[in-house]
Amino acid sequence: MSISIVAQEVNTKKSTNKGKLFIYWGWNRASYSNSDINFKGENYDFTLQDVVAKDRITQFTFNDYLNPVKITNPQTNFRLGYFLSDNYTISIGYDHMKYVMQTYQTVKINGEINAGTPFDGVYNNDDIRLINEFLQLEHTDGLNYVNLELKRFDEIGHWIGMNHENFKLSITEGFGGGFLYPKTDVKLFNQKERDEFQVSGWGISVGAGLNVTLFKHFFVQSDLKYGYIDLTNLRTSNNPNDTASQNFTFFEKTIVFGAKFNIL
Repeated sequence: MSISIVAQEVNTKKSTNKGKLFIYWGWNRASYSNSDINFKGENYDFTLQDVVAKDRITQFTFNDYLNPVKITNPQTNFRLGYFLSDNYTISIGYDHMKYVMQTYQTVKINGEINAGTPFDGVYNNDDIRLINEFLQLEHTDGLNYVNLELKRFDEIGHWIGMNHENFKLSITEGFGGGFLYPKTDVKLFNQKERDEFQVSGWGISVGAGLNVTLFKHFFVQSDLKYGYIDLTNLRTSNNPNDTASQNFTFFEKTIVFGAKFNIL
């Protein structure tokens, strides 16, 4: 007697990230180290030491944060990437931070000014108060860090008993580098204001974060990023001989919302 038995095989297919594209958009807060800022022109060459700057947060309104016309009013983050494997991604992104030099602070100044202004003189570690008539400086549209990143993803949900296919918890860490394309709003000695986009330097960064993926395709991610920025070519007026330079570190905190999907 022969008995035919039809068995149904149940395959549990593990979801994979390899070959997927991902995209996200979100917002950030940033803090900056103090920096020395050097200004050079035909009639001046001086350095301000330990200048304090802060970011500029936009108060939340649906119009400012969700209106496509005003989408870059807040400090924002955009990234498009690709999963090289289940654990590694490569991506290009845009960190739109804002940098505002604090006015009315007192700093040390070294150098010489001979530009026919009330601030003319030779300075040797002297104190100067940064009033608006002397200097206003912002990268508020913004301090744009365009960068390429390589990151690793590791699922950790199983560590705490979370092993559902529609809810994945992962940590991510990596590094990146790129160039700075700020729109620097600067006014020195009441000269005509310059407020234009320009490639002005470079940056590098490292970061780590936590990713929550829902229903395999949608995610929320929070990152901490630490980096170094060197702005070697800031224009301070329409005269090409008027330039400034500075370097500083930054610490960025982000919250982003995104999706990942197969190309084919």
